[in-house]
Amino acid sequence: MKKKIIILGSTGSVGKSTLSLIAKRKKEFKVEFLSTNKNVDELINQAKSFNVKNLLINDVESYNNAKKKYDSFFNIYNSFSCLSKILKHKEIYYTMVSIVGLNGLYPTLKIIRKSQNIAIANKEAIICGWPLIKKELNKFKTNFIPVDSEHFSIYSSIQQNKFNDIDEIFLTASGGPFLKLKKKNYNNITVKKALNHPNWKMGKKISIDSSTMMNKIFEVIEAKNIFNLNYRNIKILIHPKSYVHSIVKFNGGLVKIVAHQPNMQIPIANSIYSNIKKRIFVSARLANR
Repeated sequence: MKKKIIILGSTGSVGKSTLSLIAKRKKEFKVEFLSTNKNVDELINQAKSFNVKNLLINDVESYNNAKKKYDSFFNIYNSFSCLSKILKHKEIYYTMVSIVGLNGLYPTLKIIRKSQNIAIANKEAIICGWPLIKKELNKFKTNFIPVDSEHFSIYSSIQQNKFNDIDEIFLTASGGPFLKLKKKNYNNITVKKALNHPNWKMGKKISIDSSTMMNKIFEVIEAKNIFNLNYRNIKILIHPKSYVHSIVKFNGGLVKIVAHQPNMQIPIANSIYSNIKKRIFVSARLANR
């Protein structure tokens, strides 16, 4: 029997990466539900490609237009409350939440009870709503996998250790496109230049946040919440090549480093394809098969 998958925010960069990985192993997985804010054309193409009947379009105007055009072909919804109606308890093997912004918190809370495993790439939900998310994860015994490259790397490093064994965590940052730019040239910064990240291909919001290093501050807060750390135990290390994604120093003196190509498909692939219950961290080459 195929394992059922849901992708919330399927038309963004993380959602597309997730689908591209599933496409390589369609015999193992069945996509049950996709959502977008207003990128209807992309969503419909994805639905056709993966034979998905249940779709959600968050933007009201886009939803109304899509209902008129595609209602006879798909079940199109406008509220995440539909998840309670169309999905059975623990029916879903894996959910990817890659909705941008705090709008991702409500659907995250709704889908936890339906999923055996949930991967969250939504920073704002983890930053602002972690106590709510954690409560639901514990209540419904749902396995949580962080898929930011840094946090997935930390997660994979500490599987055999307790959180209180951690002495320090180093989150790496490339420094963005303006790392070596002199202050006297800041007036020449443009949006186009800010979006031109030297290593990563990401959505516009994350790319801009990375150019200002604000994204790394978000990741510090995420790490503090997810791994139950004090801020004094979290450090930021500039690593322009972006091969090392995290360094974890344990109280016994052991240091673990996780490195891979700057490609979001690698943490996503490991979160989907690995035997999640055994916490097996597979080779980075898996994403490129």
